[in-house]
Amino acid sequence: MKKRMSRLLTTVAVSAIGVGILGIGTLGFSPLASTAALAQTAACPRDDPGITLPPGFCATVFADNLGHVRHMSFAPNGVLYANTWSGRYFRYDTPPAGGFVLALKDSKGTGKADVIERFGDGVPEGSAGGSGVAFYKGAVYAEQNDKILRYAIPEGSIVPKEKPEVVVSDLPLTGDHPMHPFVIDAKGNIYIDLGSATNSCQVDNRKTGSPGIDPCVEQETRGGTWRYDANKTGQKFSAAERFATGIRNGEGFSFDASGKLYATQHGRDQLSQHFPALYKAAEAAELPAEEIVQVEQDDDFGWPRCYFDGMQKKLVLAPEYGGDGGKTIGVCAEKKPPAAFFPAHWAPNDLLVYTGKAFPSAYQGGLFVAFHGSWNRAPAPQGGYDVVFQPMKDGKAAGDFIVFADGFAGAIKEPVRAAYRPGGLAMGPDGALYIADDQKGRIWRVTYHGNADAKIEAAPAPKVIPVAVIDKLPDVSELPVPAGATREQIVLGDKIFHGQMSDGTCLGCHGSDGKGTPQGPSLISGNFVQGAGGQGLDTLEAITKFVTEGVPKPRNFSDPMPPKGGAPLSDADIKAVAAYVWAISHLKKM
Repeated sequence: MKKRMSRLLTTVAVSAIGVGILGIGTLGFSPLASTAALAQTAACPRDDPGITLPPGFCATVFADNLGHVRHMSFAPNGVLYANTWSGRYFRYDTPPAGGFVLALKDSKGTGKADVIERFGDGVPEGSAGGSGVAFYKGAVYAEQNDKILRYAIPEGSIVPKEKPEVVVSDLPLTGDHPMHPFVIDAKGNIYIDLGSATNSCQVDNRKTGSPGIDPCVEQETRGGTWRYDANKTGQKFSAAERFATGIRNGEGFSFDASGKLYATQHGRDQLSQHFPALYKAAEAAELPAEEIVQVEQDDDFGWPRCYFDGMQKKLVLAPEYGGDGGKTIGVCAEKKPPAAFFPAHWAPNDLLVYTGKAFPSAYQGGLFVAFHGSWNRAPAPQGGYDVVFQPMKDGKAAGDFIVFADGFAGAIKEPVRAAYRPGGLAMGPDGALYIADDQKGRIWRVTYHGNADAKIEAAPAPKVIPVAVIDKLPDVSELPVPAGATREQIVLGDKIFHGQMSDGTCLGCHGSDGKGTPQGPSLISGNFVQGAGGQGLDTLEAITKFVTEGVPKPRNFSDPMPPKGGAPLSDADIKAVAAYVWAISHLKKM
């Protein structure tokens, strides 16, 4: 059951091996845990990492408070390099001072980074950092804004002494997916993800009922994988270097032991919001599936004409291109299906084929996937915010995935309110798994201390301990009531806002506490000034018009708000939501 944002009692999730969020160092085990599992876990350090893992696996905090850490890459000497990001997605907050690229070294063998150095440009030099990073032939390659840069690392140092060289420039920065994750193979081929500029290549991006552009010209320069040469400088982005297409937002890359390239695929959003006659909100919360694709030259994975229906286990025609809610396949029969798939909207932000030997043999050759967490599963609960393991055989999924690491989000699985959000994965020279968070900048190190023949087993669910939290928001019964509305309307609006009635989707973009997400502004801060016709939120009439008509072109956010939030709201529902939004936006005036 969804919690109302006005409750004074919430919960804080803690791991099954402690309650470190509360600063308590005691160990807590399930009474059903086996003796062997207890013995294995007892080998773990007693400090609590805040996440849960399968028996025999241990996590320690390798480094913390680093900024918005995205992807990571190890040098052969054991130095971990990471890229961090800032800018629009993170609300232009203030990152740690210095460059966006990090060098982290455990010089004492304690499992913690005791040497941390930053390099590259920072905010004063106009950088917003990036996601992609790799180590190749004595140099760190890092994404910065529209470029891939190469920093030569001199012998005896972990950071560069000279300015970087530009390997690739003029990478697109516009639209919904401005990041450029990449990977480099043993031959020096650099594969770069160019995420789509739009959700589904509509004539009007994210607008209800808008058809798809045919042909989708955007695909010439977006929505796929591009290939360049890591050994050359001065390369410029163009359509000619496209390696594969039909990948809406790739994010994570990894090679298996044979050199095959795998990538993540973020499925498209808002089927019910844009085509309510074809999809119910509850259906759209489960469509389409997230994917892992095996990428080869000239592959086409279907975007934007197709999406992968995880329930039917097949690619189907998208509504923008004549689809009928998942019945028709059409041209999608010609597209390449995924190697593995996962629940909708979990946001797979990185991928690692485990080629090490430190974990049990059952894990070797399988996929670890870092799920950043959803924002648009409303009215269903948000999902993801974990790391899963997918067994593989012959390049395809071999059985069901398991949740390998859990508890990152803490009490609330929402983009802004989550404690941590997995975003990067790397394998150390010793086979340890490293997991990066881009919420607060934590990196975990995961090691194994159990039986080498152990079977794959899911992480235990995080323990949830009630903790009294002082919440400045009053109970819904105490919210101010605007002139022309009633207390009953505010109560109804609260339920719709939180997805408990009428398939309301408001919390997806504005958060269950109304304080906003990367997709939508805060309704409480008093800074929300763009209502319908340029009006603010001072009057009930303006808010009602705003909810009814939506916001096709937001000033500070990339995602438009569809009319009625894309939900099947009646006139009475709209009035109730408007009354509720007015009430929470006028709290400071009480």
